[in-house]
Amino acid sequence: MTRHTLSWMALCAALAVPGVASAHHATEKDGMWVDHNGMTLYTFDKDAGGKSMCNGECAKNWPPLMVSDGEKAEGKWTQIKRDDGKKQWAYDGKPLYTFVKDKQAGETTGDGMKDVWHIAKP
Repeated sequence: MTRHTLSWMALCAALAVPGVASAHHATEKDGMWVDHNGMTLYTFDKDAGGKSMCNGECAKNWPPLMVSDGEKAEGKWTQIKRDDGKKQWAYDGKPLYTFVKDKQAGETTGDGMKDVWHIAKP
């Protein structure tokens, strides 16, 4: 390989891996976690002990950040098993969700909702 090719490969590798979070469909933006579409991620105060308390109707309004096949937990990123048996991402022990009323990337309309929903932060 030429030196030019190696330089391009190194640049592409550096850009493709901005951090561990990208492997989990989340990345840090403006001091908060967002999913791969740029939608704000939230935590729920009622979740405890590595378990999601947001199921059924709750999960329709607060869709969980689901684990895709083959994704592995790493560092503060863990996977929890939901009541339906599917896996959800958690960061630092807190399951992560989006909010259906956030219509565009970067919206934070769910922050502070009922004093139990909060923007997820690194």
